[in-house]
Amino acid sequence: MIQSPFYNLSKKAEKKLTVILSIFIVVLIFIMHYIDTKIQNGVTTNGIISFELAKDLSKSISILNSWNILSKISVGISLGVDFLFLIIYSLFISLIIHKLNEKLWKYKKMYSLGIVLIWCMFLAAFFDIIENIALIKLLLGNLKQLWSSLSYYFAVAKFSLLAFGILYIIVNLLFIIYQKIVGKFS
Repeated sequence: MIQSPFYNLSKKAEKKLTVILSIFIVVLIFIMHYIDTKIQNGVTTNGIISFELAKDLSKSISILNSWNILSKISVGISLGVDFLFLIIYSLFISLIIHKLNEKLWKYKKMYSLGIVLIWCMFLAAFFDIIENIALIKLLLGNLKQLWSSLSYYFAVAKFSLLAFGILYIIVNLLFIIYQKIVGKFS
């Protein structure tokens, strides 16, 4: 049976790791948002996400041509920061899933779903790496459809896995709130 990578963590270490990852994720989100404002324009209204989801080479070229040198440098910095961010977000989301899984589903059938989702967050980070490499190739002038396609499909897969993980967290948090409300009235 597959186990959570956090199963050996003590409660104290788990709490410390949660606080540290929370701080890092907030700081990195602010940094990436700031950088993203430097690359948004009429073509890239969604910043780096527009570039990630440019499925066709012609769209990727259009995006690249819409950026001046400062914007392209900002994209490079954003992709560099994203290599750190993907480690942080995959650890953070998987740790939260682990904590909820342990609290709500230990020794129940639903527990396996949480374990699978934990590992899916690391798969999402791996997909993010492939996506970033494809974007770097395009940014450096290797203008091939392969890189636009890889970026697009791995971004879609990454975002899908992350959406499932975040949805799992939200549903479980709502379940905890429901249990507390029902428990007060029982």
